[in-house]
Amino acid sequence: MEIIIGKNFWSMDLLIRKEEKKDRKDIYEVNKLAFGQENESKLIDKIRAGDNFVPELSLVAKTNGRIVGHILFSKIKIIRSSVFMTLALAPMAVIPAFQKHGIGSDLIKKGMAKAKELGFDSIIVLGHKDYYPKSGFEIASKWNIKSPFEVPDEAFMAFELTEKALEGKAGIIKYP
Repeated sequence: MEIIIGKNFWSMDLLIRKEEKKDRKDIYEVNKLAFGQENESKLIDKIRAGDNFVPELSLVAKTNGRIVGHILFSKIKIIRSSVFMTLALAPMAVIPAFQKHGIGSDLIKKGMAKAKELGFDSIIVLGHKDYYPKSGFEIASKWNIKSPFEVPDEAFMAFELTEKALEGKAGIIKYP
C-alpha cells in the first residue's frame, strides 16, 4: 500500500507505505537518529519477532527516495476482570532534519486509518503531553486505564478509533 499524501515542505512528494523487509536497516537508523540512542530501534526488532506485531501497521515515510520517518502500532491488552485488545503506538520517529513539518502527524493519521480498517478500535500511547493531543489523544485515566509502570498522567494517553470504544474497559495495560 503506497499513499502519496502530497508535497512536503521542500515541495517533494511524501510517500507513506507499509514497511518492507529491505527497509529495516533504514528504520533502525531513523529511530536511532530521532531518539539519539538505539533503545527504540532495538524495541522495534523485539516487537517484530513477537506475536503482537502487525506488519500492516509498521509504516515508513519516504521522500526523494529516502526513508525519513517510521511509525509502529502493535497489539497490547487492557487487563482487569476481562481482557481487551488495543494497540500501542510506539515508537514514532522522524529524522531530526525533517521534524516539525507534519511528517509525524501524517504517519499518525495514516496509521490510525489503517488500524481502523483492520478492525482495531483504540490506541494507547506514552508520549509527549503537548504533541499527541493534536492528533486527538486524551489522557487514558479518563477511561481509568493505567500504565503498568509509573508515568506522568498527562503523558499516558488513549484514542478511540470508534466511538465509545474504551467505555467500560478500565484496567492496566499489559505490554508484551
